[in-house]
Amino acid sequence: MALQWLRSGMRSGVLVAAAVCGAIASASVTAQEPVLQGNPQRGKPLSYTCLGCHGVDGYKNAYPNYSVPELEGQHPEYLAAALKEYRDGDRAHLTMHSQASSLTDQDIADVVAYFAGKPLTPDSKPEGNIPAAAQLCTSCHGANGVGITPQYPTLAGQHPDYIVRALEEYKKGGRKNPVMAGMAATVKDEDMAIIADYFSRQRPSLATESRPYTSFGKESGGK
Repeated sequence: MALQWLRSGMRSGVLVAAAVCGAIASASVTAQEPVLQGNPQRGKPLSYTCLGCHGVDGYKNAYPNYSVPELEGQHPEYLAAALKEYRDGDRAHLTMHSQASSLTDQDIADVVAYFAGKPLTPDSKPEGNIPAAAQLCTSCHGANGVGITPQYPTLAGQHPDYIVRALEEYKKGGRKNPVMAGMAATVKDEDMAIIADYFSRQRPSLATESRPYTSFGKESGGK
């Protein structure tokens, strides 16, 4: 994402970013061991409240107004890290903090196993040419938007306004990831839309989790 790096040499910038991503991924795996095994069957009833927003196509956060992210196909490891950040206050969102505050690490592992389903894999060519503004983003998030390690979010098919909102939060301190904060700090506002548009067009894409409905006490639909 860092446009100043692009000006000083696209190739060297990509290599540096890839090296940084790889080093952080290795550190993340070490820090998170042992990884809890998630049980999607247990996660399903735990996630019913979450589905009130994440299980509705096109649902939007009220204020500020932006699309609630699609989660099906996402890396569960990334979703678990994000939920813990909301729980611990490293991401600023009152509703998400309230939802996550009562969850244990095992609860989180189970919920994200249900939401993620089968994570997307980078088995397709990118849709369109990679814009200059998104070149460095692909070092961690993949040319076709699939995160290169389980700790990095997949962006393929994600709502563009949500991607822009996430970048703004990293840039302004609402999310405290030091790597993304540093990268987002150099991205111009107009380039955020270009980055978001590119990744939102990638396929295969993330999807909205099916929301189960009930009829006379019996569940129908959903997983």
